[in-house]
Parts: sequence; structure tokens; C-alpha cells
Amino acid sequence: MTAITFGGTTRAVASVSTRTGSETWRIVALALLPVRFIQGFIYWGGGSRRFIYAPSKLDPYAATWMANKFQSAMPGALLGTDHIIAFLLHHFYLLYASLIIFSTGELLAGVFLMAGFMARAAALASIAFSIVLMLMFGWQGATCIDEWTMAGSNLAMGATLMLAGAGALSIDNLLLLRRPALAGQAWFRWMAGAMPLPLSDRRFRNLALAVFASAAVFSVATYSYYRGSVVTAFHGGPVSAARHNLALANGSVLPDGSVRFHAYLNGGTPAAPSNIMAATLLNQDGSVLEQWDGTALSHLPSSAIANEFAYNRFATGPFGLSAKMGAEATITLPRVAAAEPEFRGKAATLRLRTVNGNSFELPVKAG
Repeated sequence: MTAITFGGTTRAVASVSTRTGSETWRIVALALLPVRFIQGFIYWGGGSRRFIYAPSKLDPYAATWMANKFQSAMPGALLGTDHIIAFLLHHFYLLYASLIIFSTGELLAGVFLMAGFMARAAALASIAFSIVLMLMFGWQGATCIDEWTMAGSNLAMGATLMLAGAGALSIDNLLLLRRPALAGQAWFRWMAGAMPLPLSDRRFRNLALAVFASAAVFSVATYSYYRGSVVTAFHGGPVSAARHNLALANGSVLPDGSVRFHAYLNGGTPAAPSNIMAATLLNQDGSVLEQWDGTALSHLPSSAIANEFAYNRFATGPFGLSAKMGAEATITLPRVAAAEPEFRGKAATLRLRTVNGNSFELPVKAG
């Protein structure tokens, strides 16, 4: 078995029963240098921004606090990760610890990949990060699924580096040159990247094909789910990243005549809030029972808006109600004064109209 020297020659470090093509291994090692460095730089950049260059991302009192980004991803997250996000958002200490651990993992994986230290272990960590990011944020991107594209590319790069290792110009290779006995240690062969994996050609081929199949199926399946264009026509996805959508539920008129409903902003871009400009209560025949214009909505007391989460929220604004992506709240509108006697015991429809002209309706039952 051989290790790769910086000058391009090879040095024997251990004898094995099967001879390795050292020249081919050297070419592969050099060819993968830009892949390893850029993959490492991407993850180092993600972690270093939070710890060094933009620490406000880890500040719960800052507008750029990472919890807001997590909540904005919740509506489109796959395979139950939306429930995990919701659970963390309700438990601050677990949320904060998760963000610190995730950011530290990104930082270390990035540094290890750039330096070529324990390269296969770092590549495996980058694969896990890529899968999590594809499941949570992969649906986002108003013009294209840019979050999926970035994480999908990182998944492929991580899989390649896990199989091939660090190669040349790496700490793993330097350690092997200085301590040849490491060539006989299984843990070093699996975790580091200066040598091929300790597998026969047949077993390595099977492993490589299994990794390829897993990455390909996962990537194509998530892309098809988010946008189609595989076996179906192109579509905007189950959750639109371009058009805000309000999911309304539990509409009722309370005994005091006020109207209560639950609202969830479960579609659209997190780059801009959705603004509700008017609310109208309609009778069965379409006549107006009550209407709350932007002024009335903007003057709702804080007690009238019960938000589910402490981060992205429904709140009053200068022109009505404003909601950030992923916001969930139970909202109470003032008493239906004029129409209350004739409305009691009947059904009606609550219609919300947003600033861009979209309307969302909800059946309302009298208490």
C-alpha cells in the first residue's frame, strides 16, 4: 500500500496482498483537491458566519436569529422534520443547543475537509448535513429551488470524498508518511483519507454503487416532489416558495359576538411578510355582516393575537395584520355588533384579503 508524497512520487508504507495502482491513486487524489477544498469551505463558511462574522445569527434577541429561518422552513419540511422544528421552537434550550451543535459540526467538518484531516469522517458528516438541509429547506427558492440545488451538490461532493478520501496535500497523508504503521489500522483507513478503503475491489465496487444509488434516488425523488419534471410536468411544489398562502381553520363566533379563527402562513417567500388588509364576514347569501378594514386590523390589541411561536409571528402593522413565513396564531376580531341577533345559530364565511389581492376564506359557525 502506498501514501502520496507532495512531489508526486510514492512511498511504501505497508505490504498488502493486493497491489494498488499508485499512479492512478495519485491522479485521483490531485484531481479531487478543488472538490475537497470547496466542499470544506462551504461548510466552514456556514459555521464561521454564525460564530465569527455574523454572531447575531446565534443571538435570540437579534432580528437575524436562526430560529426565524428554521420556522420559515417548517411549512415545506419533509419526512416529519416539520414536527421536529416545531418541537424545538417550543423548547428554547433544546433549540439553542441544536443550533450550536449544528453550527459547530459545520465548522469542524469544513475545517477538517479543507485541511484533509479525518477526511472520510468529515465527508460523512457533510453528507448528513446535506440531507438535513434538503429535507428542511429544499423547497425554498422563488424562481428555482436554490436551497435544494446547493445541498444536492454538496451531497454528491460529500459522497465522492467519503469514497475517495483526502488524497494529496492533506494532513491524513502527512500523518501516514510520518507514521507508516497507521496503514494497518482499520479505524484510520475508514476515517482518514490518505489510502483506499480496506476493501476488496468487489466490495468497494458494491459500496460505491450503493452510495451512488442512494444519493441519486434521494436527490431525484426530492426534486420530483418539490418541482416535478421527472415523471410528471413541472409544478410549483406542494408548498409554494413564491406565493403566500394562508391556511385558515377553526372559525367561530364566540358568545360575546367576536370572531375567532386560526391562521397559518404556510406558503411563500421568507424574504417578505404577508400583509392582511381586510377581513369580511359574509352571510350565506353573500351579504356583508361585518367588515374590518386595515385601520381596524392595525389597532387590534395584542391580546387578540395568540401566536403559537415566539419567533416568526402575526402582528399588527401600519396597514393591517402582518405575518412572517411559518407564523401561526389564533386571532380574535372585535364583536359583530350590528349583525349578532340575526346571525346567532347560522353559518357564515370569513374572507381575508391580502395586499397583493389574494383572498382566503373560512366557514364560520356561530357559538
